[in-house]
Amino acid sequence: MSDQLKIKLSIADRVYPLTINPTQEEGLRLATKKIEEMIKRFEKSYAVRDKQDVLAMCALQFAAQVEQKHIDKDSDTQHIEEKLKSLNDLLLEHLS
Repeated sequence: MSDQLKIKLSIADRVYPLTINPTQEEGLRLATKKIEEMIKRFEKSYAVRDKQDVLAMCALQFAAQVEQKHIDKDSDTQHIEEKLKSLNDLLLEHLS
């Protein structure tokens, strides 16, 4: 017996049949819902003639969010490293 799950996701008026691990289902369905909501926002806000344009804008927005999270994480990591170095220097000063 296979532990794979067959699902169908609808994005931009097209159905995509997928075979996935059951653990992926929730994430894929949530992602599909977010894409559909974003498509509706773009179609409402802009005079879009082609679904391809809307999907490209969705892809750009999602990719930008991912990249911004990486930038923010790197910035946070650098800030934490600076704080740890300061604390380490302070400890070394007091131990000397």
